[in-house]
Amino acid sequence: MMTTYDYIIVGAGTAGCTLANRLSADKDVSVLLLEAGRRDNYHWIHIPVGYLYCISNPRTDWCFTTEAEPGLNGRILNYPRGKVLGGCSSINGMIYMRGQARDYDIWRQSGCTGWGWDDVLPYFRKSEDYYLGESEFHGAGGEWRVEEARLHWAILDAFRDAAEEAGIPRIDDFNRGDNEGSSYFKVNQKRGIRWNTAKAFLRPARDRSNLRVETGAHVLRLLFDGPRATGLELEQEGTVRQLRCRREIVLAAGSIGSPQILELSGIGRGDVLQAAGIETRVERRDVGENLQDHLQLRCAYKVSGIPTLNEKANRLVGKASIALEYLLRQSGPMSMAPSQLGVFTRSDPSVETANLQYHVQPLSLEKFGENVHPFPAFTASVCNLRPESRGSVHVKSRHHRDQPAIRPNYLSTEGDRRVAADSIRITRNIVAQKSLQKYSPEEFKPGPQYQSEAELIEAAGAIGTTIFHPAGTCRMGADPDSVVDPQLRVRGVDGLRIADASIMPNITSGNTNSPTIMIAEKAADMILAAAR
Repeated sequence: MMTTYDYIIVGAGTAGCTLANRLSADKDVSVLLLEAGRRDNYHWIHIPVGYLYCISNPRTDWCFTTEAEPGLNGRILNYPRGKVLGGCSSINGMIYMRGQARDYDIWRQSGCTGWGWDDVLPYFRKSEDYYLGESEFHGAGGEWRVEEARLHWAILDAFRDAAEEAGIPRIDDFNRGDNEGSSYFKVNQKRGIRWNTAKAFLRPARDRSNLRVETGAHVLRLLFDGPRATGLELEQEGTVRQLRCRREIVLAAGSIGSPQILELSGIGRGDVLQAAGIETRVERRDVGENLQDHLQLRCAYKVSGIPTLNEKANRLVGKASIALEYLLRQSGPMSMAPSQLGVFTRSDPSVETANLQYHVQPLSLEKFGENVHPFPAFTASVCNLRPESRGSVHVKSRHHRDQPAIRPNYLSTEGDRRVAADSIRITRNIVAQKSLQKYSPEEFKPGPQYQSEAELIEAAGAIGTTIFHPAGTCRMGADPDSVVDPQLRVRGVDGLRIADASIMPNITSGNTNSPTIMIAEKAADMILAAAR
């Protein structure tokens, strides 16, 4: 390994793989991509249903946990983050979702010039390879493959019919700027196999002589020469080394990793750093603050007279047929994303755009990784897309291998508690429509005994869990308190940028993986433009 590079990218996840491809396209620069995890050669990464075996698996997941959450009745949640080439794109739900035009226009209106919907749409299209070809809203021939899911379920069709009866329209595409309505999710797969960013962006660039990829590389801290970040210290296979950077270091370690690296390097809130035994280099009080996440409420119903995955997955012959179908055609339940049907709607008519997202599944289970229930059932998981609650991520010690304190602070505002209660009511209204009533749905999560506002809020605290979309912990803004400016440069430090979901001022209205690719695409253009 050389000791000096033009660009060093920390984190070979969704953003890092994208950045490595774009920056190394200039053959006159040297690029180093660092990943703490391993290669993406674990077979369960590539079989879509394998997310069940990748989450909470130290081979592919950081296996973080939250602190005890007061809004969730003191529960501690598992908090998966990808620790492997491809990062979260190697273990996530594979749903292609951009969010709403309104999300990005609000970023622009808050002072983040160049981040409105019309500004970012070309970056979504740039990397996209949409199965229907190029159009006003979609790109073709890019690295990021988007296809239709390879199966349908009658119970999901019935839920969609019921949603329409409840006033929620059918739409064909969630990714044109307004995602209100119901549709089957498009997925990041290629012929029934997961398409992660390691395949999409890193693999085509791996043979470039100016790109080096190192796995098992844990960053201890950044190195400085005055106000400029000039390198970093890393641990790899028990050896600590220092590397230097001529142009820019880019943190792409995600909403947990990027603030952790800043704080380990002395950039953050002085009181937090002092408590962890770290000397303050740059006081930036917003580092690690502004954590936002989508809290999902997994409402579940027993049914009869219609098939669900529960029955098939609980029988040996059913499991064999599932495996055979995937082996022969790369279709069927093993090709499933965790959720197949999406519904976007409003918790209240006064809300400007859809603020609820449903992930509807033809199965039910207690939690990811456990067996499905022994009876026919479906799950209608609903989340508040624009939570008011704000949490934090902060180091607890100066040691890089110690997990930071993750406090999402779910349901900490009256508005979020009201939306949670309304979400359960809206779910019950959909299920009460005739298209589902003929299958005798019986609610068992949270349960029909929860009726009053207070009881529904209690229920939300009992069944709520993360849907794996942390964002915002290195907030972008035009104000001097923001962690990065609209060019993604860390305020108070030269030669350092952040390009991942942590820079989101406000979380997007939907799944966050593809917006993170967009952020990396835009960051790469900014970095290359600054070098000219």
